[in-house]
Amino acid sequence: MTILLGCIADDYTGATDLANTLVRQGMRTVQLFGPPAPDLAVPEAEAMVIALKSRTNPVDQAIAQSLSALEWLQGAGAAQFFFKYCSTFDSTPAGNIGQVTEALLDALSQDFTIACPAFPENGRTLCYGYLFVGRQLLAESGMRDHPLTPMTDSSLVRVLAAQTRHAVGLVDHRTVAAGPEQVRMAFASLRAEGKHHAIVDALSDGHLLTIGAACADLKLITGGSGIALGLPENFRRAGKLPTGAVADALPSVPGAGAVLSGSCSQATLAQVAHMQQSRPSFQLDAMKLAAGEDQVGAAVAWAIERIADGPPLIYASAAPETVRAAQDKLGRVRAGELLEAAMARIAKGLVAAGVRRLVVAGGETSGAVVQALGVNGIRIGPQIDPGVPWTTTLGQPALALALKSGNFGTEDFFLKALDCAP
Repeated sequence: MTILLGCIADDYTGATDLANTLVRQGMRTVQLFGPPAPDLAVPEAEAMVIALKSRTNPVDQAIAQSLSALEWLQGAGAAQFFFKYCSTFDSTPAGNIGQVTEALLDALSQDFTIACPAFPENGRTLCYGYLFVGRQLLAESGMRDHPLTPMTDSSLVRVLAAQTRHAVGLVDHRTVAAGPEQVRMAFASLRAEGKHHAIVDALSDGHLLTIGAACADLKLITGGSGIALGLPENFRRAGKLPTGAVADALPSVPGAGAVLSGSCSQATLAQVAHMQQSRPSFQLDAMKLAAGEDQVGAAVAWAIERIADGPPLIYASAAPETVRAAQDKLGRVRAGELLEAAMARIAKGLVAAGVRRLVVAGGETSGAVVQALGVNGIRIGPQIDPGVPWTTTLGQPALALALKSGNFGTEDFFLKALDCAP
């Protein structure tokens, strides 16, 4: 197998978001959950995305996982590499976006790359290096209260500099507006100054296309999925990618559906509330799980009784103050692990009962569910909402999965997704 673009994503929903962007630009894309086993039959594709569960891991673990993924992608013949993280640059002063980026640069014998998490279609824009979520600065948005990666500084130059050994520069939106050649010249200038990283502004999809064109000769690119908008065209210009190819076809997956929501983002909380208006719901509670209550068995039995009447909702999503109260009593890590493990066991129970279509909200929750179900890889299909496609699993039983980042999707996302399932 020889692929054009090899991608490494630091969580499962972010990987699907990236794969969705590439498919919409005409690249057949397969997403793998970790480097695949030698006996896994991997379909032919122009882009391969290896999804890791490394976003909140200790730096050494995140680096080791990322380098393992890179080694597999190099063996598959990738010509260019992409390190994907969240469009809200989810990290902490301890890392690990900067450290992973520098490890990848070293492994590729490169000394320069960009960082651009912008995704204007979903309200993520960069202006003079400051990240906005809609009209709010990052540090003034709901991300300030994220239970694992609270973002309290909107300057990505400062955030990234705290995680790197080398200086971080900026290519602002005025340079980007001047076109790809001016952006390439800015890259060269920063490299001459000894800077290994460049935060690149983007206020529109047009800016992302310009940046993508300017990155044609970079061995490594880092950012959110938005920056991938401009990458497939580079391969077309080089005669390596056909024009007009259909990249999002999926096989039909009949069966019952359900929604599992672990994200506590404002967008997901609104989606939970919307679905509760018309569908039954069951809430998991970290304190009850810690006390030994069999919420998993209760949730699965509850869902099986109702599933014939339509998709039920099982959720651990809660308001920030509720999350903090549980974390104060149980510890941040233990509270999260209890809920993720419960969601994973519930997913197994539902699939064993015949559920074949699952909508899962939250990167950590999606990772736990996919691992529990033993899913090795997925084909990427049509988009439901910006950043979220339907997918089908490579193995058996065939499942349709919609893995949603917490911040993504309209208020009616859950029911809308199930209405258009493959």
